[in-house]
Amino acid sequence: MTKRFPPAPPRDLPLAGARPSADARALLALRKSANKLILGEPGPSPEELDELLGVAMRVPDHRKLGPWRFVVFEGEARTQFGAELGRILRGRSAADQQVEEAEKSMLRAPVVVAVISSPVEDGRTPVWEQELSAGALCYNLLLAANASGWAGVWLSEWAAYDKDAGVLLALTSSERVAGFVHLGTAKAPTPERVRAGPEGRIQRWKGA
Repeated sequence: MTKRFPPAPPRDLPLAGARPSADARALLALRKSANKLILGEPGPSPEELDELLGVAMRVPDHRKLGPWRFVVFEGEARTQFGAELGRILRGRSAADQQVEEAEKSMLRAPVVVAVISSPVEDGRTPVWEQELSAGALCYNLLLAANASGWAGVWLSEWAAYDKDAGVLLALTSSERVAGFVHLGTAKAPTPERVRAGPEGRIQRWKGA
């Protein structure tokens, strides 16, 4: 396998504070999540995904706690997890359509990564900061995938907040699902959408 990213630098190697790149600026300016309905094969292989996750973990992380972990769904595991989600809803007498959607929810993309916010209770680092780090990781994973030629979308939906679904993911009492990141190849373009602008959202502080 050809590596898509340079290797991680050794510890204490001085790194530049800025790394100007026209390609990176274009990537950020044109970044767009793919529609979840147009993702298909191929997705990243296990080896390629491991590389993507390694790069995605290069996010702000106060006190170097690594307050996140991953649950990866590939191949038949996607069908099995979807079946478990359907079982949960069926046990609650959900509508047949809801059950069917749950059963197929992990089949939208060849690879789905559940990013789990797993804060470390060290008594010093606010949990909120650690949860923000998990959110940054989700976004960084999308950027790394896009830069490598894969499309992706960061979703949560009901399973991210459901106690029984959390049992399937072996969540502890302090863990939460930051998102399900779906990765694959876009089979069609996704139209740009209306986006919030900076107007009325920027305030420059001028003192008390």
